Amino acid sequence: NNWAGIENLSLIPGCTGASPMQNIGAYGVEIKDVFHELTAFHLLEKENYLFKLKDCEFGYRESVFKRKYKDQFVILDVTYRLSKKPVFNTSYGAIEEELSKMSVTELSIKAISQAVINIRSSKLPDPKQIGNAGSFFKNPLVEKKKFLQLKKQFEKLVGYENADGTVKLAAGWLIEQCGWKGFRNGDAGVHAKQALVLVNYGNAAGQEIYELSEQVVRSVFDKFGVKLEREVNIL
Repeated sequence: NNWAGIENLSLIPGCTGASPMQNIGAYGVEIKDVFHELTAFHLLEKENYLFKLKDCEFGYRESVFKRKYKDQFVILDVTYRLSKKPVFNTSYGAIEEELSKMSVTELSIKAISQAVINIRSSKLPDPKQIGNAGSFFKNPLVEKKKFLQLKKQFEKLVGYENADGTVKLAAGWLIEQCGWKGFRNGDAGVHAKQALVLVNYGNAAGQEIYELSEQVVRSVFDKFGVKLEREVNIL
């Protein structure tokens, strides 16, 4: 229908019902930006509940369904509020560079969607081909003072300033600087094209993936003094 709002989220693997679970986001857009309401079934009470935007308590890869109400609800449907008049968001990541490669002269939601698909396809593993949970870690938030201190020591440090004055660091870059990109131990590894993604090459046990993530967390903290937080839920 040529309605805008979620073109930057193109090719994120997962179901619609999972999108509010952790407020999925990519390239400067999050589900909370277009979320209107959802219906969820309470497993114990056997009743449906309507959740509006404020009820979900969305945060950075967070919602009430991930923590507060974990394992209590099944999300049945989600309503997004899209726009007939698009507001293009191309400043995050390599979207503008990819649009240039595509020789796009006039912006459209289709062009942005395809640019995002191209970028994701070039560096992220296809879950149909290799086991992964997408981004395994959140991009950490630090105070601007901390960011400037790190920037003096690591000139190529990547960071995006938030409205509240904090700076979001690129977790993938931090992990790569610690030498993890392309690492493999048995069937547990770190993706060769994107260090933010832990992968299972076939038969790695969950504990092996978790232990690898522990090693990554420790090494990043030792090098940068920044604590990574897992984006995934540990079952």
